[in-house]
Amino acid sequence: MTERVSAPVADLTARRLRARLTHAQATGRLPSVVAGLVRDGEPVWFDSYGGPAVPGHDPHDVQYRIGSITKTMTAVLVLQLVRDGRIGLDDPASVVLGEVGYADRTLRTLLAHSSGMQSEPVGSWWERSAGLSWDDLAAANDGSGAVFPALQEFHYSNLGYALLGEVAARLLGTTWWEAVETRVLAPLGMTRTSYLPDGAAAQGWSVHPYASTLVAEPATDTGAMAPAGQVWATITDLARYATFLLEGHPEVLSADELAQAFGPQSGNPKDGVRYAHGLGFQLFPGGSGTLAGHTGSMPGFLATCLVDRGRRVGGVVLANATVGYSPAALVTELLDELERCEPSMPLPWTPSPALPAELAGVPGVWHWGNTPIVFAMEAADLVGRRNGVELYRFAVRDGRAVGLSGYHAGEELHVVRRADGSVSHLDVATFIYTRTPYDPDAPVPGGHPG
Repeated sequence: MTERVSAPVADLTARRLRARLTHAQATGRLPSVVAGLVRDGEPVWFDSYGGPAVPGHDPHDVQYRIGSITKTMTAVLVLQLVRDGRIGLDDPASVVLGEVGYADRTLRTLLAHSSGMQSEPVGSWWERSAGLSWDDLAAANDGSGAVFPALQEFHYSNLGYALLGEVAARLLGTTWWEAVETRVLAPLGMTRTSYLPDGAAAQGWSVHPYASTLVAEPATDTGAMAPAGQVWATITDLARYATFLLEGHPEVLSADELAQAFGPQSGNPKDGVRYAHGLGFQLFPGGSGTLAGHTGSMPGFLATCLVDRGRRVGGVVLANATVGYSPAALVTELLDELERCEPSMPLPWTPSPALPAELAGVPGVWHWGNTPIVFAMEAADLVGRRNGVELYRFAVRDGRAVGLSGYHAGEELHVVRRADGSVSHLDVATFIYTRTPYDPDAPVPGGHPG
């Protein structure tokens, strides 16, 4: 990813963002906190507050532990392997790992935390303990600790990501970390992201709830559990990662491939629509509709990386505290403040290329029964709108007009022509669209209203 010239926010915006950050540091009792925002692929704001995590060092070049944001990097490796045809999302992990505990779960359920397996490996709490080898971890977790049937509901499982990391490592013939370095970090230019702290790195602190004193937390090597939460990064590197989540990268995953990963895969009825999980990514309501990314915590650290692809913005936060505070709430506040102060701009209108031959005669007003819908070209897509609101979007792929969004996503738009080549009607999975309401010369499923 090439470095871009940043377009900083206005001074007043920066002041308001800083007010949010300082309030979080003070009320959250965070020894130090750093934050950043990206917009349209560029970093536009960084700031820090609290005591210096490493005195004498630029706070934006100090490493913090990012916790479960690590899971998204593991997910990226797995999705690359799926894209390349090395394994399928609905293949069980056993095709690579053999008959070890929980390997009957599919990659999809492991990525989306819908496998029903236990949340944590047996033994002492892995986040504060010396890590086990894969063989020792697999031997200690025989698959008998499942808490739900697979696919019943969302249940977060750190252990599931140990399996995913081992799948990626074996298929790639390397270690999980070497795969992350070569296939994710290097292409994105994340040179200050590492497995263990490297150079200037913050000490993780436990904050006493009443005395407000600090106790140092250990910086563990979590071994086979590393794919679930091991990584350290700076705020500038995490901002680069947020830009990748917004735009994709040709050597990692494309924007379209990330969009698939951001699609909801599992949830919990008790959460309603307040939370869902995609293929390795958390999904929260907010911004233009959905914020995608991940939160993270490890002993002594809190982290969040969330993006709003509709507004083309992202936010990142790192803090060095074990304390009851939500960095996701802070990122959401920062993104909301940015939108209030400097609203996102629509992408510029550009003329459409030549109308595809497959869609000749289609743009204009069509009716589904008695309801008028305007189909018009927007760039290379055919978009159907009712009262100005987008309902459907189609694009020509390999000679076929295929739905990209809305009720007709994935369905083919058949343009039915008369003998002279003019368009008689449109047919999408038995939905008939006609130039006039209930056109008597076109088929209407079930007949005309009588």
